Amino acid sequence: MKDNKNLKKLTGTSLVAAAAASLAVVPVASAAATDGYSDVAKGDSHYEAIMALTEKEIVQGFQDGTFGQWKDISRQQVAAILYKAFQLDEPTQEEVENALESYGDVDSSHLYAKQIAAVTKAGIFKGADGSFQPKESITRQQVASVLVLAQDLANYQSIDKEKINLKNVDDSHKKRVQVLADLGVTNQSNDFRPAENISRGAFSTIFYKLSKQVEELEKMYQLDLMHTSDTHAHVDNGAKRVTAAKNFRAEYPEALLLDSGDVFSGTLYFNNFFGQADLKVMNMMGYDAMTFGNHEFDLGQKDGNHQKLADFIQGAEFPIVSSNVDVSKDEILSPLYKSGITSTPADSAIYDGIIKTVDGERVGIFGLTTEETENIASPLDVTFANYVESAQKMVRQFEAKGIDKIVAVTHIGYNDNPDMNDVNLAKAVDGIDVILGGHSHTKMSAPAVVTVDARGQKKSPTIIDHTFQYSTYLGTMNVKFDEYGKIIGHAAELVEIDNQEPDKEALEVLKPYKEEIDAIMEKETGATAVHEFPNPRENVSVRNSETALGNLITDGMLKKAKSVDDSTVLALQNGGGIRTNINEGPITYGEIMEVLPFGNTLALMTLTGAELEQAMEHSVANMPKEFGGFLHMSGMKLTYDSSKEAGDRVVSMELADGTPIKADQTYTVATNAFTAMGGDGYEVFEKAYKDGRVQDLGLSDWENLKEHVVDLGEVDTDIEGRITDINK
Repeated sequence: MKDNKNLKKLTGTSLVAAAAASLAVVPVASAAATDGYSDVAKGDSHYEAIMALTEKEIVQGFQDGTFGQWKDISRQQVAAILYKAFQLDEPTQEEVENALESYGDVDSSHLYAKQIAAVTKAGIFKGADGSFQPKESITRQQVASVLVLAQDLANYQSIDKEKINLKNVDDSHKKRVQVLADLGVTNQSNDFRPAENISRGAFSTIFYKLSKQVEELEKMYQLDLMHTSDTHAHVDNGAKRVTAAKNFRAEYPEALLLDSGDVFSGTLYFNNFFGQADLKVMNMMGYDAMTFGNHEFDLGQKDGNHQKLADFIQGAEFPIVSSNVDVSKDEILSPLYKSGITSTPADSAIYDGIIKTVDGERVGIFGLTTEETENIASPLDVTFANYVESAQKMVRQFEAKGIDKIVAVTHIGYNDNPDMNDVNLAKAVDGIDVILGGHSHTKMSAPAVVTVDARGQKKSPTIIDHTFQYSTYLGTMNVKFDEYGKIIGHAAELVEIDNQEPDKEALEVLKPYKEEIDAIMEKETGATAVHEFPNPRENVSVRNSETALGNLITDGMLKKAKSVDDSTVLALQNGGGIRTNINEGPITYGEIMEVLPFGNTLALMTLTGAELEQAMEHSVANMPKEFGGFLHMSGMKLTYDSSKEAGDRVVSMELADGTPIKADQTYTVATNAFTAMGGDGYEVFEKAYKDGRVQDLGLSDWENLKEHVVDLGEVDTDIEGRITDINK
């Protein structure tokens, strides 16, 4: 057995090849395979399964010539059958003792010790309450679990699911019972009878039907995929990422590896190496393609050009795909762009889409990048076309070439923006089979399947999957297609990177980068955090709620701004710009730089109270949903009501001393230059910028924060009620 839970199978060949050692509890009736059993007649509901499995020496009868098809099958008998059928490795005496250690009723002297130990070690079987209960009957729901685990089908999902009543099935078995229904192995939709003991005949039928279904699956075309997104320069676990990719490819040699963008920005690795350390990891992993994320364009403001992005692309041993990004007016990126679709993609180039031949089938791959990039990054002369129109164009072009397997690598978010997301894309564009997405940092325990269009009409299935953030997981997927190119089923797993062993070669390659970063990370600023300053992304999030860290950052901004212009009365920081936490204890340079990694500078805006209210309405419009533009603040208090319509939620705005902010009065406001220029959709700030009411002070945000915590010495800032939702 292998560890990955994907579309594995028990083929007819492996059944034939199974070991034929006799089992003491069910010694073989020598003539059973040819003459049959005295208690199993043609026409019996379990006849075909019993005889087929007997012929393959998977099940056996009793010495008296009977099979006992209506007798309950015991847990030890099932363990023995699975041990033989799947040719599990025979455990050593030490492995037997270790595996049976948790069972109080089975030890190494038991007749079935090695079989029980083997299925326990393989993760197929487990006991309950410290016992295995070897002679006890096994229930229908328990059989569903052990067979699905034995076949490594725990993550399998059919597109057209068989309806089954799971109401009385225990929670621990529901998913696996559903797998049997998905595969048509059980048709007892109204009454599965999960707690009922299963007979030897019924077990044989379920086992046989499942094996046949898996054999049928094996005949279908399977596309194997790996994917990552929003890694944000988290290179420290890069050697483990290499291992994860190698492990998957060892089992699926032709698997594609794709990235959904936002490699740039997030840690000191980016601040120091601008994606070059990430490239070492990505090139070793053997990526097939990547799409642009919005953060790939972060340096436009700081550098005034995209040279470092061009350097990254030129060092990539894979192409970039993004069908809605126009780089033609950018003098640095435009030479790297190759128009249209190609079946011979070159490394270090930008394409609308590419064609890869995978296990004899052509697969179309194209990319999409969020149109929000114009507001939330600094793309300069790079522009972004409508994502739906661009996708429709790509699908038409692929289909014109006879390609019926199409993968979209997207950086538009799962469903956070109601106007632009992967769900909308799947509904709007028929013909996309798989969407591997990023941008919203969504963790999907199982992929979503879209089978209806925007009008509610049935469409060909589209699978959507996301892998969370920061190299936490490697997304893996196996997709089954029928002969017409339609998806019929899939399995997916998020492989946890921290559980992998680091690749030794990768460790050596990354060593000089790590040594340089470690030296910076470990240097103490001289300040001490009295408590942890978390950066949450759950229900209470840095993107929808006041946090102590947001207060600390904005306090430092306001203090620095006042030192330049003492008329400054408040400071604002977008939640999406705060990237990690500060631990309790000595505060290091590394922590400060990772909290504010985007190289932003401090800016001053001159705004009216009415414009501030407009900005606050934009800040809380999506609450309680996360919004990267949610504003943390110092020097003011905001009260709002999330039960009201967006645009009418602000209840009151006061300066820190309790003075109401007046609509017709002018205020000097500090923020980062990104926000001041209209980032995150702040049109009111963009207007002020165009009106000449914004002054960029050129002071680094992380250096301002470092200076502030050093001045404090002992840092004890907390949540103070600066932002209040009266609907909570």
